[in-house]
Amino acid sequence: MQDHTQTQRLVQNRLELLAPARNLAYGIEAINHGADAVYMGGPAFGARSAAGNSIEDIAALARHAHRFGAQVFVAFNTLLHDHELEQARRLTHQIYEAGADALIVQDMGLLALDLPPIALHASTQTDNRTPEKVKFLQDVGFSQVVLARELSLEQIRAISAQTQVQLEFFIHGALCVSYSGQCNISHARTGRSANRGECAQLCRLPCSLQTPAGEVLVENSHLLSLKDMDQTANLEALIAAGIRSFKIEGRLKGLDYVKNVTAWYRQKLDAILESRSDLVAASAGRCSYGFTPDPKKSFNRGSTDYFLHGRKPGIDSPRSPKYVGEPLGRVSRVTRDGIEIDGQPVTLNNGDGLGFFKPGGELVGMRLNKVEGRQLLLSEPVPGLKVGAEIYRNHDQAFSKQLEKASSERRIRVDMRLSECDEGLRLELVDEQGIGAAVTLPCDKQPADNPARALQQARDQLGKLGNTLFVARQIELAFTTPLFIAASQLNGLRRDAIAALEAARLAAYRRPERRIPLRDVPYPQHRLSYLGNVLNKAAEQFFREHGVERIAPAYEANQEQGEVVLMTTKHCIRYSQNLCPKEVPGLKPEPLELKMGKESFRLRFDCRRCEMQVMGSLKR
Repeated sequence: MQDHTQTQRLVQNRLELLAPARNLAYGIEAINHGADAVYMGGPAFGARSAAGNSIEDIAALARHAHRFGAQVFVAFNTLLHDHELEQARRLTHQIYEAGADALIVQDMGLLALDLPPIALHASTQTDNRTPEKVKFLQDVGFSQVVLARELSLEQIRAISAQTQVQLEFFIHGALCVSYSGQCNISHARTGRSANRGECAQLCRLPCSLQTPAGEVLVENSHLLSLKDMDQTANLEALIAAGIRSFKIEGRLKGLDYVKNVTAWYRQKLDAILESRSDLVAASAGRCSYGFTPDPKKSFNRGSTDYFLHGRKPGIDSPRSPKYVGEPLGRVSRVTRDGIEIDGQPVTLNNGDGLGFFKPGGELVGMRLNKVEGRQLLLSEPVPGLKVGAEIYRNHDQAFSKQLEKASSERRIRVDMRLSECDEGLRLELVDEQGIGAAVTLPCDKQPADNPARALQQARDQLGKLGNTLFVARQIELAFTTPLFIAASQLNGLRRDAIAALEAARLAAYRRPERRIPLRDVPYPQHRLSYLGNVLNKAAEQFFREHGVERIAPAYEANQEQGEVVLMTTKHCIRYSQNLCPKEVPGLKPEPLELKMGKESFRLRFDCRRCEMQVMGSLKR
């Protein structure tokens, strides 16, 4: 295994854009649209039960990614029962043999097994909030750690200052309201464990806020549903704080989302790289797009940068957990076949999806059939649509059509040098990463009758790289006297050189190796409650070897009796409802409950830590 300190110095200036891959096709498009790495589920244990992939598809994606020097990470981040450990061990070897570059891990029991020499990344499900926790993970063999989404820039800087491991941070997509890995509300009420990839997403359901006496303060609102993360404005600040891997959420999102959001952040990071000579992209190739990336046109619940700059209002999305869309204006007139709206003129298209909220709060969708000036003709009558209703567009038909087609080309820049040699001609290629190849063409060297035309023909033929991974950045013709070279000879020389360069790139590619674990590394805690997520004997053995004395089984073991903490969150309903005693002087806090259907959950507030806990018991 390699000296990881030396490797860390080599990669600390590399910026990695990490995109989701629901399947092979999505992964290929993520790479083609600029991702430096993609993450996908394997055949099992991938924390998204609806997004599994075969070993063959992992291998195919790895082959495609490695052509650009990009990587494939396999999510292996569920908790494991004892009877699953052997299957998990075998799968890790198959994933490694398929060419994957890293495993994203939650269950520490895996580290007690006979794993292949594959790099390990600590999932955000391992609850990575403190320098002590991240340093422990670094020291036991993880080479990359996904930090908790709730962290501030100050907290990220503190972790970066005390560790050498590569730090990964979510920059876009859906937010879990609970600290990741610390949410048991789904298992408590449905038996579907979020830690095992089966979250029922109860936090997206409507609920009511009330007192224990039954007084309703807020009725039928999505009080636990958050807006989506969008760190577009904070990328440079995150780089300065120590983040080097920028992660897009969305293994269950559509292909248009993957293309659009990946392209958006590729452009933003490329702009930073252009202005910073001390930073480089983590893979090769520049992208050109057949559309203008705009994340507002893909599924989102509104945007927030969460707690990166501290607590502030407006992080929640209480009206709806669905994609509401772009506001267009208000209904000024309802006609027999549609509506007219006021507001700024917007280009609308037949087939656009529209929506509005009924007075009771229900989000209703409708389809635009035809546009006639300011009049929007709908595909069918919509009950409840009245003058004054605000209209949103949640599907841009023209934009979606652009994304349905081939929408990106990714090319690696290459310098080409054609020169004379003893045998005849020599073509040398060196790509943007400094990887090179050369081929020769035995031939007679005949001076050209028309030197200018011969040189131009050579440039034209050598530059025809359209069906390859490459684009010519510079073409040098190093002749003492311009030569006559047949177009067929130039084409053959170019094809042979490109094949040799692609082979050289694959030969030069090196997967990251497993970090060498240190010995006798103490875990930051001596006791672990059910929130330590220890579900199997291998995990228990791991923690005991690292100094943990008392270990309770994970919540999924169904041994917790009575009311316990089901969720811990930085999102405080007291704060969002203007009931925080810190913010409202003289306000006397009172006990609060969440009513969700027939279920009630007591809320507990830790004002010192500025956290809220959702309390409940296991439904047996």
